[in-house]
Amino acid sequence: MALLISGVVSIVVGVIGFSLWWNDLIIILKGGVPIILIMGGILAVYVGLDAIQDRAKEERQKQEEKMHKTQQEIDQVKAQAEQYREELERLKEQAKKNNP
Repeated sequence: MALLISGVVSIVVGVIGFSLWWNDLIIILKGGVPIILIMGGILAVYVGLDAIQDRAKEERQKQEEKMHKTQQEIDQVKAQAEQYREELERLKEQAKKNNP
């Protein structure tokens, strides 16, 4: 109940103050709005740059993952080629032994 009464009193005092100090309120708004706009613009630029950096970092990570995967595939192909080379050498040796 006390909260309700204090709320009503605050509203009444606020409306009275609003009507008595209207010119002062307008002066404060005239000075405050440009400052708020400047601060909001700075914040928007910061957030935009941060988003661009995050996107670039994600793209770089994707490229590195692709490169790592490709390198693994290359290593597998090299290992397989080496196995084929060894088998070919072994078959050549067997062919030499079979054909004196």
